[in-house]
Amino acid sequence: MESSKSSDSNAIQEKILKWTARIPEKQLMIILALLIGFFASVAAFVLHRFIHLIQSLLTSKFSVTSSNWLYLVFPVIGIWLTMLFVRYVVKDNISHGITRILYAISSRQSRLRGHNCWTSVVASAITIGFGGSVGAEAPIVLTGSAIGSNLGRYFRFDNKKLMLLVGSGAAAAIAGIFKAPMAGLVFTFEVLMVDLSMASLLPILTASVTATCFTYIFMGSNALFTFRLDNEWQLRTLLPAILLGIACGLVSLYFIRTMAVCEGIFNRFRDNRYIRLALGGTLLSLLIFLFPALYGEGYTALNILLNGENEADWSQMLNNSLFYGHGNMLLWYVALVLLTKVVATSATNGSGGVGGTFAPSLFVGGFSGFLFARLWNIQQFGPIVSEKNFTLLGMAGVMAGVMHAPLTGIFLIAEITGGYALFIPLIVVSVAAVITISLFEPHSIYAIRLARQGKLLTHHVDHSVLTLMSLDSIIEREYTAVQPDMPLGQLIHVISQSRGDFIPVVDTAGRLLGEIDVTQMRHVMFRTELYGRFTASDVMTPVAARLTTGDPMTDVMQKFEATNANNLPVVEVDGTLKGYISRARTFNMYRKIVSDYSTE
Repeated sequence: MESSKSSDSNAIQEKILKWTARIPEKQLMIILALLIGFFASVAAFVLHRFIHLIQSLLTSKFSVTSSNWLYLVFPVIGIWLTMLFVRYVVKDNISHGITRILYAISSRQSRLRGHNCWTSVVASAITIGFGGSVGAEAPIVLTGSAIGSNLGRYFRFDNKKLMLLVGSGAAAAIAGIFKAPMAGLVFTFEVLMVDLSMASLLPILTASVTATCFTYIFMGSNALFTFRLDNEWQLRTLLPAILLGIACGLVSLYFIRTMAVCEGIFNRFRDNRYIRLALGGTLLSLLIFLFPALYGEGYTALNILLNGENEADWSQMLNNSLFYGHGNMLLWYVALVLLTKVVATSATNGSGGVGGTFAPSLFVGGFSGFLFARLWNIQQFGPIVSEKNFTLLGMAGVMAGVMHAPLTGIFLIAEITGGYALFIPLIVVSVAAVITISLFEPHSIYAIRLARQGKLLTHHVDHSVLTLMSLDSIIEREYTAVQPDMPLGQLIHVISQSRGDFIPVVDTAGRLLGEIDVTQMRHVMFRTELYGRFTASDVMTPVAARLTTGDPMTDVMQKFEATNANNLPVVEVDGTLKGYISRARTFNMYRKIVSDYSTE
């Protein structure tokens, strides 16, 4: 039965491929971009509806005048349900969605598994709906990218077109979530490192605009954040804007470093999911109980800061908490929430939840901007600044710093709030934040894990090409090895049968000891009186350099340049010889990938 279904599916696929073969390639990419945009907007709509439905069912009857003990229960239940779903249904790791996309682009030829088209939506809806302090954006970006990847694989596209469709899916996801097509475009360029050319620009824009339009159809014209500009930006507030950018860069550093520390703690218990659940779930629940603003994505709290007019409005932030009725504690509350949000996000993901850091960076940024403006005004360092405006600017600053993506921060905040009147200070704050964080961290929160492994694709073409090359694919495994005690007479016979310039010398376990340079053996090859006096170990020489199977291609190229060798051996970690890499073959592959990479 299954083979019959498979054959039917293959037959349908062949018919579709035969029919689409008549469509010019560029037009086909636009058609697929339209489909990706539609499906990504559907996924974003479904995810947000699920989240709001779960949150409404769980928290609609909570009292705003006191703390609610169920905050201690719901997050743990949500993470436990997510953990069961991932373990028994998904059976795969779906955390760190955007990092997984970067890895797929740089190391897996842009191939994402079919289940990624829906599993992240379900898992993150459960996690966030029950209070997990993470964002829905990274799961949706993974979903959109997976849709693009699997559509491309269905149509049997090459790696370059697959990369473009993955980028189109990511752009459509961002555009669909925030109704921000330009933000989707620049996100793909800055964060996913998909190079923009005339050939790639049109499909990505098409996917972004399509997703935005369908999101308007599904969800209406309301923006994710409501914002009304009361105070226009003035040049005299340039200095506090620059200082806010620097502060956002430092907060971004705190965000990334704290996330790394917390991640390291939870990784110690990666083999025992129940310890992770107990540790992370307990920590998360306690933080949400104390600071209900940490519940879920936190966009409700951000909207309070963006739309508040006076202390009474901003004091709504203290609802449902032990701080209710203590408006004089507002600044302390904001500062504590800012500091603990990163811990709550790490606890959510570390204990088994699924979600991203996109929304937390916006959250922390908004709280940072508000806190900065309030302290600036209290201390009267200079001209009075608008706390609402600086909340908005802080959102752009921290997000740009955490992602190392100033354009994304600028366009996203401008589009989702209609805050184009603050375009200049958005640029100032975002650029200052990225410059500041770059002094301490050269990579974004998404790329830092891959960068440490040498697997990150960047806009540097030479580095990108080397990242796309596979060491394993250019190893020449056909070689003739000899043992060190082989008499010279037998060795000469082996050399006469060999086609290579080097004969590796290995021990009985296959570990490389040295090599024999055939070109240096001419002076003894015809002296038969020496055949019984010398062995292979007497004429072997040390290898110029050794490569290991896990070496990045940048190290391979550096060793070729340093040694000027034509061939280098590749060994396992224990020294066992795996094969040889030829300089000529390596550079031939490099030139081929450069040609493919540069072709429009």
